[in-house]
Amino acid sequence: MPLFNRKPFSLLEPPKDLDPKEKVFQIRFTKEIFRDYQEYLKRLNLYRQRVWTCKISGKSNLTFEEALVSEHNVVEKTKKLPAEFMSYVLRMIQYSTLGLYELVNKIYASLLEEVSEGIELHANKDGSVIPCKILKVLDSDGTKMCEVGWLHHNKTLINTSVIKAADLFYRRAPVSRNTLKIFIRDSTTQTSPWIIHENLAKKYGIRTDPPSNIMNKKGRKRKDDGTIEDGQKKMKGDDGHAHVPTKYPIDDLLVKPNADDPSLFKRPPMATDFRVPRCSVGDLLMVWDFCSSFGRVLNLFPFPLTDMENAVCHKESNVLLVEIHAAMFHLLMKDKGDYFSVLQNKKRKLKVSLVTWAEYLCDFLEMTKIEELSSTIATVRRGYYGLIDTDIKLRILRELVEEAIKTSAIREILSERVDQKQALNATKRESTRKDKQEQNLNTETAMKKEENQTDAVQDSNESVDDLARGKEKDKSSRSKTEGKRHLVRHLDTEIEKLSIRSSPLGKDKHYNRYWFFRREGRLFVESADSREWGYYSTKEELDALIGSLNVKGIRERALKRQLEKFYNKISNALDKRTKEIVNKMLLEEGVLRRSTRVRAQPKDNPPMAFLKYVNKWKDN
Repeated sequence: MPLFNRKPFSLLEPPKDLDPKEKVFQIRFTKEIFRDYQEYLKRLNLYRQRVWTCKISGKSNLTFEEALVSEHNVVEKTKKLPAEFMSYVLRMIQYSTLGLYELVNKIYASLLEEVSEGIELHANKDGSVIPCKILKVLDSDGTKMCEVGWLHHNKTLINTSVIKAADLFYRRAPVSRNTLKIFIRDSTTQTSPWIIHENLAKKYGIRTDPPSNIMNKKGRKRKDDGTIEDGQKKMKGDDGHAHVPTKYPIDDLLVKPNADDPSLFKRPPMATDFRVPRCSVGDLLMVWDFCSSFGRVLNLFPFPLTDMENAVCHKESNVLLVEIHAAMFHLLMKDKGDYFSVLQNKKRKLKVSLVTWAEYLCDFLEMTKIEELSSTIATVRRGYYGLIDTDIKLRILRELVEEAIKTSAIREILSERVDQKQALNATKRESTRKDKQEQNLNTETAMKKEENQTDAVQDSNESVDDLARGKEKDKSSRSKTEGKRHLVRHLDTEIEKLSIRSSPLGKDKHYNRYWFFRREGRLFVESADSREWGYYSTKEELDALIGSLNVKGIRERALKRQLEKFYNKISNALDKRTKEIVNKMLLEEGVLRRSTRVRAQPKDNPPMAFLKYVNKWKDN
């Protein structure tokens, strides 16, 4: 069963006294039954939120149905574990105190050496490697022998032989490490030590009483003099209760305040003055980031996020939105995929204009077959695209982006950027390696120079010249070091430009995600269910946010490290945006001070700046 915010979740019981003829509402994938339609919708909306986690694989940010499918797929993968290994693997798992990856590696290595009845391996016979099946395991004078049946290509036994177990081998590992990892997670109820499900223990005859070394390990502690005492007794206080110290960091929601803790800042309130619905801010950012990242291949000149937000909320079609749609349509046409076929069937021209763009949009909406989007076709055809709800406009754009990502042109760009990024990273690693070598060499030279310093300077002209040459060398060395630092900074900048995927900086204790886009001077905050958004826009707010994060929590510690790592970059972007806003306000005041006889045109109003957009990269 999927986890809700990483915690167990229970399905609702069916209503009592249910009449077979009674009209009810049922959720398809959970089979839950509701009498009240509003309760049904409320529950369904919860399942559609991306707050669910696959219990077995640990994948998060899924809907309930996606998590169910993930669990089903993982369970199917565990069936790849051969039945003859089940008992052996479960016995190795039961009460093991190893970590997951150490346990996987131990079982994997052990399986390569394990021989038991029914296992198929390979062995050398008459100078050839032939598959065989172990029929019986024998013991002859301390040497493990096996009676094997040699297999034909159709898995039938040809004849039998007795060979040494050491001569048997696998051509391929009997099971992959990933399958073992999934199997361990699926078959256990507890970690450290690992404990398998009771039904599996009974089925394969595996003991369920913990071994004595596990029992003694809990609460035993070694003294400084080498003797052992009971750790729990040592930790008892005056009240007779055991006090076990907490090892940080732990899950953020389990952190309790302590009198010795440093005082934290109050978390600054976020701004939420978006023009689009807050639940649609994620779609707005996704579309804008895609257009900004792939503007060249789209032939779409960059535009600010605020211009796109204002354009989407505008109640009339405008050049900026038309250019965004047209750029996407042209990309899909060049790819000659499903959308191209639709246009071919309708005998459309492969050129989108300001007049005909709505027809191409209707064709795309018909192709998506999404009822919520298809219902707007009539409105678009009548020329009232601007009256469509803002969240629907953004959903249409999101669908366009998802189709555009699949095109060969975008995939080629992604492949090129990956290759370029790998090459730059290799150059950076090589430069760092050489720099370390030179630093070590310079350190050795400096130590030798310091040892001989008293003998190096004499009252002769030659010694003065030598000292001058030494200073010149030091100056040259400092210049080289500065040049290398400049090269590393340049490489970091180029690597950042090639970044393909925008990822959150981290999460706070309530699982809110923090996003920073290098082309936008704001730090965005997304709620765990992706329904609420806010942002920070000043350096003071950023400082207060960093000061409010509790490093005793796993998530907030990681988030604080990321914010401190990119502090200069984020704070510079925030300052730049603040200055731009101040300059715009001063310009607005200048316009207001003009004579009342001279009125500014609507396009001169900053919120209407998107109306002046010109696509300078348009492919005419």
